[in-house]
Amino acid sequence: MPPTISATDRPLEKLSADAVVVGVGRGPDGLLTTPGADAVDRLLGGRLLAALADLGARGGEDEVTRLATFGQGPFPVVAVAGLGSPLPEGGYPAEAVRRASGAASRALTGRASVVTLLAAVGGAPDAERLHAVGEGALLGAYEFTAYKSSLPADRPAPPTSVELVVPDAGEARAALARVRAVADAVALTRDLVNTPPNDLYPAELAARGAAAGKKAGLSVEVLDEAGLTAGGYGGILAVGGGSTRGPRLLRLTYRGKKASRSIALVGKGITFDSGGISIKPAAKMEDMKSDMAGAAAVIATVCLVAELGLPVDVTATVPIAENMPSGSAYRPADVVTFRNGKKAEITNTDAEGRVVLADAIARAAEDSPDFLLETSTLTGAQTVALGDRTAGVMGSDELRDLVVAASLRSGEPMWAMPLPPELRRGLDSPVADMVNANADRLGGMLVGGHFLAEFVPAGLPWAHIDVAGPAYNTRAPWGYTPRGGTGVPVRTLLATIEELMRS
Repeated sequence: MPPTISATDRPLEKLSADAVVVGVGRGPDGLLTTPGADAVDRLLGGRLLAALADLGARGGEDEVTRLATFGQGPFPVVAVAGLGSPLPEGGYPAEAVRRASGAASRALTGRASVVTLLAAVGGAPDAERLHAVGEGALLGAYEFTAYKSSLPADRPAPPTSVELVVPDAGEARAALARVRAVADAVALTRDLVNTPPNDLYPAELAARGAAAGKKAGLSVEVLDEAGLTAGGYGGILAVGGGSTRGPRLLRLTYRGKKASRSIALVGKGITFDSGGISIKPAAKMEDMKSDMAGAAAVIATVCLVAELGLPVDVTATVPIAENMPSGSAYRPADVVTFRNGKKAEITNTDAEGRVVLADAIARAAEDSPDFLLETSTLTGAQTVALGDRTAGVMGSDELRDLVVAASLRSGEPMWAMPLPPELRRGLDSPVADMVNANADRLGGMLVGGHFLAEFVPAGLPWAHIDVAGPAYNTRAPWGYTPRGGTGVPVRTLLATIEELMRS
């Protein structure tokens, strides 16, 4: 179960919990204290900061130092989370606080109840700071245990309750309600991404997405193979043709009260990507269960928008397939006809994401939305260019830049990428309107964006977010990010939608 989250304005000395969290910064001459750390230091008779110095604490990011209080305070353990270096103008970025809060949650396994003073970092907490502390604490406590056959009763589990110390608990309630909704949406995304492909095949992902949508009060539509055939979805059918488990198209629609904007969300849902006939190398192929991370993110986002009751119309269009090699699989040299009538010569069956997305974008555009946001684990080239923590964003310049700005506020780093016109020539085909993959592999992330652009109607502002690296963490946990599914880019999509509502 996810932790509960609440706020209190009671004095520190009247609180009790299994641990208390404070933050310290890293300065040129040693630790930089914060109001929370100073308060605990006073409560412990001036022993905290001296003990930190003796233990070599430096206040760096992702550093958590745990100390026993030996009965000198109402908390048996103090967890001191590093915030890194302060900003030149003073204080710490919200993302530094979010990461410190997450790192503390990860370090406090075995401690059921936690009180955190991180909201005091930088003075009186505003909504942004409350969101940062709360999101970090809840996302850092996430774990995926659905496939553990047994869990010892005395195992060191993550915290089950988090209480933020704030000046006014009543004023914090609205912010924490939003924190809860966001954390639940990210957890849903992570759970879907982490589920193994033998259990999360196309029909099952569609069913779980539909169930989440119905719970949120959304309109739900699911197309099976017969519906896809009748609708002319040649791309989804081609990619899904090699699997015994047929493809699906899921549509979830939210109609907000007094909505003045309509937004289309599209997310790639390849429940497992073997590469098809152009089969991938065996090494790390198990990570390809995460190739539906874009689908999971847009499913969770439209449900989150509904839970928050935002005054906007949002429809998520989710193409779902399993890319497998077999006698019925689509082949290099095949020509695929998409829903909008365009045709592509297949040169690489491992460039399948854009093939299913082409159909989905064409369908989403038929609703005449004001904006279209698409996200996918589209290209390995994204990680080559930007690493595994920074997503690449392409599309209409203004919307692309708005998405990047929203990502920086949300703590999901993204970088604006161009669509150089000369790279479009790499998609030219002597047989069809285009090929699905360029032969020379130059600018692969950007060429993928060019392919998707072919299915966006002229005049429709759109953005493509390539999250091939950031959506799935194959390295050690850090901050509030676990190993496995990360939930990127749910928070950026929400922030973008809210900004578009105001535009």
